[in-house]
Amino acid sequence: MFAYKCTNQLLIIFVLQLIHMLKSLFTILFAINTFFVCSQTGPDKTYLPNIKTIRLYKYGDPLTYPIIRLNSSDLLELHFDDLDGGVKNYYYTVQLCNADWTVTQMNYFDYVKGFSQVKINNYKASSISLTRYTHYQVNIPDKNCQPTRSGNYLLKVFLDGDTNKLAFTKRILVVDDKLNLGFQVTQPFNQQFFQTHHRFQVQLETNNFDIRYPQQQVQLKILQNYRWDNALSITQPTFIRQGLIQYNTESNMVMPAGKEYRWLNLRSFRLLGDRITKQQNTNASFELFVKEDLPRLPRQYFYYRDLNGFYVNETIDNLNPFWNADYAKVHFTFKPKDGIAYPQGELIILGMLSNYGEDKEATMTFNAEKGVYEATLLLKQGYYDYQYAIRQQVNGKLTLQSTIPEQDAWETENFYTVLVYYRELGGRADQLLAIRQINSQFNRTLQ
Repeated sequence: MFAYKCTNQLLIIFVLQLIHMLKSLFTILFAINTFFVCSQTGPDKTYLPNIKTIRLYKYGDPLTYPIIRLNSSDLLELHFDDLDGGVKNYYYTVQLCNADWTVTQMNYFDYVKGFSQVKINNYKASSISLTRYTHYQVNIPDKNCQPTRSGNYLLKVFLDGDTNKLAFTKRILVVDDKLNLGFQVTQPFNQQFFQTHHRFQVQLETNNFDIRYPQQQVQLKILQNYRWDNALSITQPTFIRQGLIQYNTESNMVMPAGKEYRWLNLRSFRLLGDRITKQQNTNASFELFVKEDLPRLPRQYFYYRDLNGFYVNETIDNLNPFWNADYAKVHFTFKPKDGIAYPQGELIILGMLSNYGEDKEATMTFNAEKGVYEATLLLKQGYYDYQYAIRQQVNGKLTLQSTIPEQDAWETENFYTVLVYYRELGGRADQLLAIRQINSQFNRTLQ
């Protein structure tokens, strides 16, 4: 009897050790796969050409960024279309990343409570539209997949429960508000930047939070209109006082202001928008031609309300924008000064409509015979913002520079977000402890 009990205890111990080993193996494989995803192309990437119109935002508000508060009831909406039609088995999971979007070396179940993947069961076939597609949507986080730590999360959507069959990846921010944060946008003092840049001042109150070494433990990210390609990364404070950390050094706390985004009204393919010059339709598709764009003039600024690079899928035809709206091939042309191509870099269409230049279709081709750049995007009905930018290598880093085609003006209205990351001494991941958002024109200072 004693030998029987010992045998059962040994068997239980063996099973528990096996489960622990399998969990560790899963975490290692998951981290390796996600590391290659992040290192090859960056977190926001579409891998399947049949996936279009990916939107992830706060529940009910398509003009927001996917930010949720830790341990709250906040929800995000994920929407996307599969142009192959039919029904497929899409799943999603999340991966915790550091402030620079490198993968953390943590066990999956150390930062998520629930299952390792969730199936997307809400889908509907398109109707009325000429383009056939299946629309998928899901609310995140699911009750069976809840984040338990703050930080940067990579959302991965894939086919058939296989993470190697990636459809696309998107960023999610989970914040645990523990720091009081003051954020201000001002006009630079430096004459070189006075008319063209925005300057930032950030103040952290740390009375209720012990930060021993701010230079090593705290990192700021400042995003302009939720863009990560030109985000400022700040690690060195200007002043450190009792319970207060200030960042206001002008040399590294300024950013080109840009200008207001260009717009494109595609709410209807029947009643054309003001910037559509021509339409060529068939029984199977729509084809639209946008008015030729020109470089903007320096020191000339006109304010009009824009979406700061976002877009909204909507129609004026009393149709559901998710599964009744149609698609069209939209042709863009840009004529540079004197019809001469830019000597360095590639011209791209910049904005959420092109995944901020990540989509290969966003790269424009120069037509030497016409002296214009040309590109074609497949877009769903809606209202779009976009700009032009030059993509080139600067000091070994790929950058997107919009100053030449768009110019900069201090008066430009932008939406800025400051993110405060903190890492414990000996910690294995960066925590997101504060977020502050501000409009550069309408509320330049928030206390």
